[in-house]
Amino acid sequence: MSAPLPRTRIGHLHLLAAILATAPACAQPKPDRQAEPRTDRVASDPSERQLPRSDEHRAEREAMVRRQLESRDVSDPAVLRAMRNVPRHWFVPESVARYAYDDRPLPIGHDQTISQPYIVAFMTQALNVTPESKVLEIGTGSGYQAAVLAEITPHVFTIEIVEPLAKEAIATFKKRGYTSIDAKVGDGYAGWTENAPFDAVIVTCAPGHIPPKLFEQLKPGGRMCIPVGETGRLQWLQLVTKGPGGEMNLSKLMPVRFVPMTGQAERDDTSD
Repeated sequence: MSAPLPRTRIGHLHLLAAILATAPACAQPKPDRQAEPRTDRVASDPSERQLPRSDEHRAEREAMVRRQLESRDVSDPAVLRAMRNVPRHWFVPESVARYAYDDRPLPIGHDQTISQPYIVAFMTQALNVTPESKVLEIGTGSGYQAAVLAEITPHVFTIEIVEPLAKEAIATFKKRGYTSIDAKVGDGYAGWTENAPFDAVIVTCAPGHIPPKLFEQLKPGGRMCIPVGETGRLQWLQLVTKGPGGEMNLSKLMPVRFVPMTGQAERDDTSD
């Protein structure tokens, strides 16, 4: 649930200006006659499924991938296919659905946002997800990131602390055929012990530090993509990898702006 902050260059990344999060969106072209949405279950090997879930706004999704992802630094074929397949407008309120394929975050209620497509794709690519990967997401939001992951692997677990959002996302998963996603209401700071360990963890809200239990629940060799930093201050999207001996390795990827993690993380940060 984020947008990258502006800067000239970090590593090999070339990001657009900060207006991505605030610039007025262009009106979407009126789509042609739309087909009924598909609601097929995710294949046991999602990489086998080539067709998009729906033909609704398919041209907009293709343009989104071409202009926002392929033209930048997202090149993983599985990630690009997933971004083409998932109708983002399914996961935003109707009031902002006309902006669903713009490269910017959008409000989803309860002071939360859905991340811009580039951030979703970039973080997914950073995890190196395969069809065999077991992935934990912290911060379900509207469910879009979990749906993208489910296009690559059927082993997706997601936690949302805001109960109304969690219930809405679960209803969307059921309605749209994302039956392989396990979702629950809970404090993501503690992870999901019963289903650990995980090959990958993705966090879509920003704690002030890396939650120890999330790192504990990573397998050796596992990867976590997480924004770290306080709201209103510089946050860094970080790649955390777990060495064979359990050691933590950190790489800063880019400055970002995410909504804060709430729950136990907030209490721990306040008590420090």
